[in-house]
Amino acid sequence: MTPRRIWNFHDGNRLLFGPGAADETGVAARRAGMSRPLVVTDPVLERCGLVEPILASLREAGLEPILFTGGAPEPSFEITDRALASAKSARPDGVIGLGGGSNMDLAKVVAVGLSHPVEFRTLFGFDQIPGPLIPLMCIPTTAGTGSEVSHSAVLTDTENRIKLSMQSQHLRPRVALVDPLLTMGCPRKPSADSGIDTLTHAIEAFTNTRFGDMPTPPRELAAYEGKNPMGDLLAERAIRLVGRHLVRSVEQLDSLPDREGMAFAATLAGLAFSNCGVALVHAMEYPVGGAVHCSHGEGNGLLLPFVMEFTRRERLAEFASIAEFLGEDVASRTLEAAADRAIEAVVALKRRIGIPERLRDLGVTEAMLPEFAAKAHGIKRLMTTTPGQPNEADVLAIYQAAW
Repeated sequence: MTPRRIWNFHDGNRLLFGPGAADETGVAARRAGMSRPLVVTDPVLERCGLVEPILASLREAGLEPILFTGGAPEPSFEITDRALASAKSARPDGVIGLGGGSNMDLAKVVAVGLSHPVEFRTLFGFDQIPGPLIPLMCIPTTAGTGSEVSHSAVLTDTENRIKLSMQSQHLRPRVALVDPLLTMGCPRKPSADSGIDTLTHAIEAFTNTRFGDMPTPPRELAAYEGKNPMGDLLAERAIRLVGRHLVRSVEQLDSLPDREGMAFAATLAGLAFSNCGVALVHAMEYPVGGAVHCSHGEGNGLLLPFVMEFTRRERLAEFASIAEFLGEDVASRTLEAAADRAIEAVVALKRRIGIPERLRDLGVTEAMLPEFAAKAHGIKRLMTTTPGQPNEADVLAIYQAAW
């Protein structure tokens, strides 16, 4: 097969970014074509007082918002069924996801169900959504998943104990509204978990299979394009921002400059990974999270340095750059030593913000690892994006090292 020489890059229709952007929710929703938007959120955010100002902005713009507060972390199929039933009864003409990645992903699937007569359980994988959606806006209250600009939604299959992802360009929100002020009340643990998730997205986008080596035939689209120049720009900036702002955003929860830096990093990393791809870290986290119900960011952050050890030999130059992006002085080091320093910097960063050290700390037993390896290796789109093309034994060995 002739190597690919052309890469694609996709983004959403509109991004509003900055402190106070949430005040523009109503006007932005109206301009997106909404008159009766369904706001998908959760009871925690409602109790924290983050929901009512959004509803007020919508009402001030002359809209009639409908509220669904049944969202939950790592939403299950059952929660999705309830959200869809509520949405179809209310018959909104637009959907707004307010919260972390879980609420935004749930909102995306609700928008699909309102737009097409399909069963969401049939839509996992790439390009299974039949067509465009009703207007969709996402408003993050954490700085991590990048779901406000991504083309994916992740749900938890509790029966089979695994997280499943659907990817489609139709899932990119028509409007992404990112207001760092909405993250100011985010507690330490979700701030840490979402922040390390941002770093994982950026590192995987920067180091995965190059676009010219991806097996996608010419003129065909794929879930991920592979590492490419546009993604490198976005990922580099995201990694630099994480290195500068993550620790302070966790240790000083009211630091607006650091919250703003992390919000920007999350959005940039979301654009990077949703084009270039995520890889082995995500593949390995899906069965872990499905089994022990850790947060997506917590699982990713724990696994990240162990996967980096595996991919290091394939991406020495990129790892050396990552060390420099994270603020390490690598000018006098060899390429190999600089690459090692990148892994050491990630380990130090995750320790500083309290990410667990070992899978056993999450409740994983050693007996679970072979099943995890089989499930992770079965996610072929993420094996394709992983440099070094791991086999199932490789994946198991990484789990064992992390256990």
